[in-house]
Amino acid sequence: MNRIIPLILAVALFMENMDSTVIATSLPAIAADIQTSPIALKLALTAYLASLAIFIPISGWMADRFGAKNVFRAAIAVFVAGSIACALSGSLGAFVVSRALQGIGGAMMTPVGRLLLVRSTPKSDLVAAMSWLTVPALVGPLIGPPVGGFITTYFSWHWIFLINVPIGLVGIALATRFLPGTEKIQTPPLDMVGFVLSGVAASGVILGLSVISLPVLPPAAGFIIIAVGSICGVLYLIHARRAANPLLALDLLSNPVFRAAVIGGGMFRIGIGAVPFLLPLMFQLAFGLTPFQSGMITFVTAIGAIGMKFMATRVFRRFGFRPVLISGSLIAAGTIAVNGFFTPQTPYIVMIAIILVGGFIRSMFFTGINALAYAEITPQDISKATPIVAVAQQLNIALGVALAGGILEVLASRHLGPPTLSDFHTAFFLVALVSTTAAIWFIRLAPDAGNSVSGHKRVVADGTGTAASTGR
Repeated sequence: MNRIIPLILAVALFMENMDSTVIATSLPAIAADIQTSPIALKLALTAYLASLAIFIPISGWMADRFGAKNVFRAAIAVFVAGSIACALSGSLGAFVVSRALQGIGGAMMTPVGRLLLVRSTPKSDLVAAMSWLTVPALVGPLIGPPVGGFITTYFSWHWIFLINVPIGLVGIALATRFLPGTEKIQTPPLDMVGFVLSGVAASGVILGLSVISLPVLPPAAGFIIIAVGSICGVLYLIHARRAANPLLALDLLSNPVFRAAVIGGGMFRIGIGAVPFLLPLMFQLAFGLTPFQSGMITFVTAIGAIGMKFMATRVFRRFGFRPVLISGSLIAAGTIAVNGFFTPQTPYIVMIAIILVGGFIRSMFFTGINALAYAEITPQDISKATPIVAVAQQLNIALGVALAGGILEVLASRHLGPPTLSDFHTAFFLVALVSTTAAIWFIRLAPDAGNSVSGHKRVVADGTGTAASTGR
């Protein structure tokens, strides 16, 4: 296998994944420098995620229309330009717009990079190539918090964005030199109406929830934005039923297994989106830790995630999707709630152990729902299911950030000051409560749901009382 191709593509994946984790650790420092509150910076996080949700669905069309290699290089350039704009931002508005620009680049980098890999690698080498590609995706979140915390504490937060410049330039140069040329492919016309409606729907709901509790804007502004987004969402549902090639084929949600993976997984991702936002803020604002100290605690989440990657397949093969996802969602929600009991007196080793276990359980859960989503999808519908899964992931993570920030702002407004430790505790408890609702969707699954993917075998009684084996 030619390892140079997946490693070049991994440059973009590494840059994107590290960037998404370093910023959470640096929020208080950035807020102080641009004269806003750390909680208000949730707008920057949600703007990035909203851009991903808006532009991921058209990444495949763009790659076919303009050539995957060309789009991949352009995506890196846009991401780097957004990084420079972030470093130069001097106000909340400029920072939010810069993060949205980064999101446009990020929305194209990862999907198009994977597409390039699939098209340039023999099927017999695809699993090995994917392994080389995904390693940076795991390493980025591992080193992101301590690196971001170190840079912010001992240098300046601006450098957490500027380090993307040399990485991106090297990625563009290597892609130009080594990636195979890709031809443009005849594609049906882009569903422009669907693109506009789905984009306004996603951004409207996410950003509306983010601004609804901001003191600089009246609450009515947030409700109006949410209403516009919701109306566009309904209009898109009507449009998707009539369009010949809708941007998002929502009719796939009629499959109960796919629906459970998307909606149940989405409810849990709300909690996952909130935790990386809440933990660093609590450690720095309520505990008084430096960004570096905060990053050295939170990075163990990635260690737990990496550790589970080596065990998840065996767990699902042994027990099946339904029981593991039900118990996993409840246990993982419990690890979110436990964060609400942390105090400055809690030993670091205890907090690190709990965060490590939380990362371990959440990684198993996500591995399961990512596989379950495709368990009953036909090969010809995989390309339709992929953007739905990707958009749902980004939307719900963004909703988690918006929810957590909104809870903190409402609670802090009651005592007219920055959020207190009890405010953070309440936020963790409420977010964990939302995450527990994911279990409802998995309880409804059939006992043998996804067995063809997990390899789990269950002996059941057939109608005549004899034993029959289901699954593979």
